[in-house]
Amino acid sequence: MVSVDTSAMKITVEICDSLLREARKLAARERTTLRALVERGLRRVVAESKRKPAFRLRKASFRGRGLQAELRDLEWGQVRDLVYRDAMTAVSGKQKPG
Repeated sequence: MVSVDTSAMKITVEICDSLLREARKLAARERTTLRALVERGLRRVVAESKRKPAFRLRKASFRGRGLQAELRDLEWGQVRDLVYRDAMTAVSGKQKPG
């Protein structure tokens, strides 16, 4: 036995004019109502969102003992500056002051 929800709620939705014109043309071609098109679209979006797995950040850690001893007491900004200074040195081949 299939259960069908026949209750309906009236709502107001703002849709850009060009999309509304296209939707009305499509409804006429398909001999259906604008309401039916909107419901069909909403059902697709809801079903699609249920199929997509939640985003999970991959584990990207590596073996090691954390920061090198000389970097442990630095603020994050100082560590970042050292990383980028070293990266810029590698790219340009020139030693940056610092």
